Amino acid sequence: MKSDAEGPAGDKQKKMQESAQDLEKKSIDDVFKQFSSNEKGLNDKEVKERNEKYGFNEITEKKVSPLRKFLGYFWGPIPIMIIIAVILSAIIGHWEDFFIILALLFANAIVGFYQENKATDAIDLLKKRLAPEAKVLRNGNWTTLPSRELVPGDVVRIRLGDVVPADIKLFEGDYLEVDQSALTGESLPVDKKSGDVGFSGSTVRKGEMNGLVFATGLDTFFGKTAKLVGEAKTTSHFQRNVVKIGDYLIVLDIILVSLVFIMAILRHQSLLETLQFALVLTIAAIPVALPAVLSVTMAVGAIALAKKEAIVSRLIAIEEMAGMDILCSDKTGTITQNQLSVAKVITYEDSSDVEVLTEAALASRTEDEDPIDNAIIKGAEDTKGVKEEVENYQVKSFTPFDPVIKHTEAILDGKEGEIKVAKGAPQVILEMSANKDILSDQLRKDVHDLASAGYRALAVARSKNEEWHLTGLIGLHDPPREDSKKTINAAEKMGLNVKMVTGDHTDIAAEIAKEVDMSPNILPADSFTNISDDKAGEMVEKADGFAEVYPEHKYRIVSLLQDRGHIVGMTGDGVNDAPALKKADAGIAVEGSTDAAKSAADIVLTRPGLSVIIDAIVESRKIFQRMINYSVYRISETFRVLIFVTISILLFQFYPITALMIVLLALLNDLPILTIAFDNVKFSAKPEKWDMRTIILMGSYLGAMGVIQSLIVLYIGIEVFHLSISELQAYIYLVLSIGGHLVLLVARTKGPFWSVKPAPRLLWAIILTQLTATILVLFGILLPQLDPIYVAFVWGQGLLTFLIVDSTKVLLYNFLIKKGIVGEGIFEPEGISESSENITQTE
Repeated sequence: MKSDAEGPAGDKQKKMQESAQDLEKKSIDDVFKQFSSNEKGLNDKEVKERNEKYGFNEITEKKVSPLRKFLGYFWGPIPIMIIIAVILSAIIGHWEDFFIILALLFANAIVGFYQENKATDAIDLLKKRLAPEAKVLRNGNWTTLPSRELVPGDVVRIRLGDVVPADIKLFEGDYLEVDQSALTGESLPVDKKSGDVGFSGSTVRKGEMNGLVFATGLDTFFGKTAKLVGEAKTTSHFQRNVVKIGDYLIVLDIILVSLVFIMAILRHQSLLETLQFALVLTIAAIPVALPAVLSVTMAVGAIALAKKEAIVSRLIAIEEMAGMDILCSDKTGTITQNQLSVAKVITYEDSSDVEVLTEAALASRTEDEDPIDNAIIKGAEDTKGVKEEVENYQVKSFTPFDPVIKHTEAILDGKEGEIKVAKGAPQVILEMSANKDILSDQLRKDVHDLASAGYRALAVARSKNEEWHLTGLIGLHDPPREDSKKTINAAEKMGLNVKMVTGDHTDIAAEIAKEVDMSPNILPADSFTNISDDKAGEMVEKADGFAEVYPEHKYRIVSLLQDRGHIVGMTGDGVNDAPALKKADAGIAVEGSTDAAKSAADIVLTRPGLSVIIDAIVESRKIFQRMINYSVYRISETFRVLIFVTISILLFQFYPITALMIVLLALLNDLPILTIAFDNVKFSAKPEKWDMRTIILMGSYLGAMGVIQSLIVLYIGIEVFHLSISELQAYIYLVLSIGGHLVLLVARTKGPFWSVKPAPRLLWAIILTQLTATILVLFGILLPQLDPIYVAFVWGQGLLTFLIVDSTKVLLYNFLIKKGIVGEGIFEPEGISESSENITQTE
């Protein structure tokens, strides 16, 4: 037997590996010559020619054809049932039912196809905003472009946190440590040096290098070997519970339909006609609009979030955010402004402020756009004499910061020969220094004093003849954002516990916490790292923040909180944050995140600050409320139609509505439900949790009230109006149609129906649908004609019942809240503005 690697796919992979190995063996000069390029990159003319030759650097996703997608609407339990009903209508000779039900089947498919396409197009547009970018040398200048615009021959720079944008030949820089496990299955990162090959899709863990692009798109190792599969269909708690509701309704339907069949057999009625009726009754029981309501609601929510500068990469994360009760938020850039400035300089061993700032500036680089480097360079420029000193040195090589070595380093040529300078974490720089024993105590005291003032300490050292000497400390200040205090206050009112997470000193975190009115109960990460999960979980749950945190600590924080039953959101921006972002119920990549963090996150923020996260939570809770409203409506409507029809058959011994009327109710009444995605709702004052008992209780109560109303109206139609069978059926159809949408207006609020105005789209959809139903029976179109006086009666009793049911619903909710059966916060979001735009203004 041949192994997979020996098959055609394996042969193809071997060829590609050989191709990469061939390039690896070639010198960089030969590769530059092969691709007619050089270390200065390409110009615009060359790029245009190569783009026409090689195409864009992308792997086009194979999409389902529109025809196949449309035909999919005729496959599945609901469409198959309708098709069987159509066939049975033809067999028993009900040709009017045959053509009308067939037309409704196509109408449902067309509307569903249109709505799904609309939602898909919207999500595709959002995904484009998440497209990765690359730093590329064009026309002799470094610029940032979308990765898809790269062509063979381009020179790119990759560094810590980047996803390698194409297959490249590395040629300038010290080294890279690359995680290519997703491509090769290697569990450990791989070291790369000049002359090695970097594969598209791998993630840079350490270092910084330049590379020459030699393969793009489908020609890359990834493009040729990876089998593209669609995103895994993950079912959320939210979707699972909505499916449970569907199961409840189907079980109810099976019981009642069985009763109808038994009665038909006992009464010697036509089994074919009974089967046709049973099928369409089942159609009425199943939430036909459920898939469309879910997809449209999520898509509309994603578009709303995009307007708030939060781009959703995994739609079901919106649902998870609705239930989030703990948010672990990065301090830097989220709670603070991420606008560092030099606040204080402390010198050691006869060094001066100018010397310390000069050394720090030389150990920094503007092109990396690192916030600390930018702050140091700005501070150096603003300090007299530093600029002139910097010009006396030439940088020979530069080692960028990475999370392991925790410092930057530069080798310089100057008037005193070759020297080295470094800047980084105080403890790391101290350990490198020959004078550490002398300065150790003083350094700790100075770092503590800076931290107590809210300043981050950065140590600076200088080396001559391979002996490092600590020369000073620089205090960097990053003030809180103006809206952080109000946003955190609003978050607390929403039942959200915000925990600060930072790599800074505990004292810095405590000082910033005080400035934004958070508790200064900040735990250093090492206090819970080497203890049992139970004890650590208790400590983490009680803490208000965590300091001196490394990325691996973030993962454990999320895991401990989840083990204690919390729905956790975690923010992050670096490559090493990716595991924690994936582990969290809602992983949030903050503004300016690396490509690796963005790809791991569920939501990517495109503007800084905490308020955008709160906006996302508000929007998710609104979506949750819309789906709860739909669930209550769906239960009540199915309960009403099924039980009323079954009782009518058993007690009055006739079908109160025809099969055609049930299909009209199921499809026409469900079409406006799609507009629930745009409805106005009050978001919850507490994290959302599925309360199936209350949902089923309220849905069943409203349904039971509908059954009582329908039976009374049926009795009036028979005993008072003395309607014929056909008139009675049209009369009951109108009662059920009008009542269904009036129940929707009742189900969508927990207070009186006017407490939250329905969205214009939803209101007009209800009005137009019920006008259509009224016209059908008033003029006898498709259905038996009904006298205007009976139509007026149906409308009058419907509106009166609507007011009575709405009043009793409010009383029932108030009773359940008082008894503690229903949590008040779920339904009464008091004290917080409904507009998420004003959320941070709530006191």
